[in-house]
Amino acid sequence: MRASFTSDSCKESQLDSLNPQSWLQVERGKLSKFSSRSSSSSSIESLTKVPEPPVQPFFKPVDYVEVLAQIHEELESCPPQERSNLYLFQYQLFKGLGEAKLMRRSLRSAWLKGSTVHEKLVFGAWLKYERQGEELISDLLATCGKCAQESGPVDVSSEFDVDISSGSHETLSMMNGKHILRSVSFKIGDEKIVCDRQKIASLSAPFHAMLNGCFSESLCEHIDLSENNISPLGFREISEFSMTGSLNEVSPDILLEILIFANKFCCERLKDACDRKLASLVSSRDDAVQLMECALEENSPVLAASCLQVFLQELPDCLNDDRVVEIFSHSNKQQKMTMVGSASFSLYCLLSEVAMNLDLQSDKTAFFLDQLVESAETNRQKLLAFHQLGCVRLLRKEYDEAERLFEAALNAGHIYSVSGLARLGNIRGHRRGAYDKLSSVISSVTPLGWMYQERSLYCEGDKRWKDLEKATELDPTLTYPYMYRAASLMRKQDVQAALAEINRILGFKLALECLELRFCFYLALENYQAAICDVQAILTLSPDYRMFEGRVAASQLRTLVREHVDNWTTADCWLQLYDRWSSVDDIGSLSVIYQMLESDAAKGVLYFRQSLLLLRLNCPEAAMRSLQLARQHASTEHERLVYEGWILYDTGHCNEGLQKAEESINIKKSFEAFFLKAYALADSSLDPSCSSTVMSLLEEALKCPSDRLRKGQTSAKFFSF
Repeated sequence: MRASFTSDSCKESQLDSLNPQSWLQVERGKLSKFSSRSSSSSSIESLTKVPEPPVQPFFKPVDYVEVLAQIHEELESCPPQERSNLYLFQYQLFKGLGEAKLMRRSLRSAWLKGSTVHEKLVFGAWLKYERQGEELISDLLATCGKCAQESGPVDVSSEFDVDISSGSHETLSMMNGKHILRSVSFKIGDEKIVCDRQKIASLSAPFHAMLNGCFSESLCEHIDLSENNISPLGFREISEFSMTGSLNEVSPDILLEILIFANKFCCERLKDACDRKLASLVSSRDDAVQLMECALEENSPVLAASCLQVFLQELPDCLNDDRVVEIFSHSNKQQKMTMVGSASFSLYCLLSEVAMNLDLQSDKTAFFLDQLVESAETNRQKLLAFHQLGCVRLLRKEYDEAERLFEAALNAGHIYSVSGLARLGNIRGHRRGAYDKLSSVISSVTPLGWMYQERSLYCEGDKRWKDLEKATELDPTLTYPYMYRAASLMRKQDVQAALAEINRILGFKLALECLELRFCFYLALENYQAAICDVQAILTLSPDYRMFEGRVAASQLRTLVREHVDNWTTADCWLQLYDRWSSVDDIGSLSVIYQMLESDAAKGVLYFRQSLLLLRLNCPEAAMRSLQLARQHASTEHERLVYEGWILYDTGHCNEGLQKAEESINIKKSFEAFFLKAYALADSSLDPSCSSTVMSLLEEALKCPSDRLRKGQTSAKFFSF
């Protein structure tokens, strides 16, 4: 997590008074605040720090293909109750690869294949958590007559089977030759409640033995139950239940009394009815907190599941409630069985992920991961739990415990955990040992890029350079090798080579940290026009992004740098956009659009263009944000319908996207509406003859007014058919 920036020398309110280059040198700790300007080499040195890559808390096997194939085979042959756990593990694999769409697909499969109510609650809540900010999509689906139900509330009570014997026992009218009375009076305080003896006896074996067995109460007309924490009103309800088999509408406090009493005297039918009645009354977090304690103490699974659902539906907010965290963090094994059944590992996987996203080093993250380790049963579950908790302990500087956990994960077969052990060795001054650990792994398995990247941290000079080259050869998507090489070249004042190196990865992977480094290069070179281009691209991808290890907002740096570049007119911006779009300079195009959005231009069209660029750059989350803004700023109804169609199309709802396109065309024929319809039809139909219809739609699109840039894209699509 990025730390807050509080240094007096770098308060954001003071930025405007400083030159960006000299200010950043102060911030990087290379210059005195009052010193004169440094040489170019000092400036470059101060702006080219590259942090070490983190040890990621993900499952990273040596051979992804082999493990994915193995899971696929197991899914075809395993018992139904094991499928959700397999899909969860598949989700963890895709998470290590950063495949967001495949991650969500695995979660949905886990929800669909859930064999218990607890699995459906956990995975349904997980899907809802993953869809934060996507409420608009549900609303749009509703306008098309479709509604996604997987993340909504579940009728918990109906999901539990009623499998309790009647509890009736053979009625005895005589015992040792003595007649047993038909009625019995129970004294509760100063009140007496007359009951049918055999109806009360039928509630449980203990009552049957008391009233019909060898106990003295079997011959008593009056029995005192005042010391059993039941009120007269509560016992009258019990008597009524013994006659009718159902509970009346009474207050939650009376229901709690009855539940505790029923549990004490083993009245299973009564307890189940009370459990379900209380579960139906849980409607808020406060209700859930108060009732969960009773549910866990009295072993009431329906009530516990209903309370659990309330907590999970309020993620991540409920984890800011210490009462909720206490329940999840300190439940014992039996209580967890009552609360979540056999889905304990899945529950703590979800809670751990949410907590890690909030604060990787927090106590609650450590608590939940401790519970994850405790819940792990299979070898796969154990290696994931050990590694994740090891990463958190490492960040918390709890080195002995981190070492134990990384060792356990490594012994369970998670080779990637050796990176954690190497970091710990280096921290303790055993750099050579860390290097040797990685060398041993490289020589014993099929080497991967991360292994050479990790080993490079424990050597210098040519050795380090060679390891990083090998890392890039094996895995070109790793950002650290490019950043290290570019920074090294920049420090040697080989500017062109440094820029070429960082551009290698930015050519196919728009990584924020790489854009930030190039921004620093341009600042050092006092190329403020290029610098503002990069910072505006950064803000397009992540409006709240903070640079320099989280110490300052990127928006503040943009303000600072902008003072050193010329302002463009609207005409200048359109010319720049045309040139950059035509030359496939996507980062430059993003920057120009960002600047244009500050003017009074048609924002809907600009946000839509922005979304197209972001999709081309494989930034789906940012693209969806831009599409939603395009819809928000649409100037006409037919334009809004097009943007809604693209939102639905890009989230996998092709038929609904097609419906929106047709609605837009019915209002007004437009280039974008025909283009959307062609795309949606091509993806939603398996009929080969559909291609001719798609070509006709693209021809119609070309007849409609639009600019040459989008029509060029349509022409490319046309020739692909």
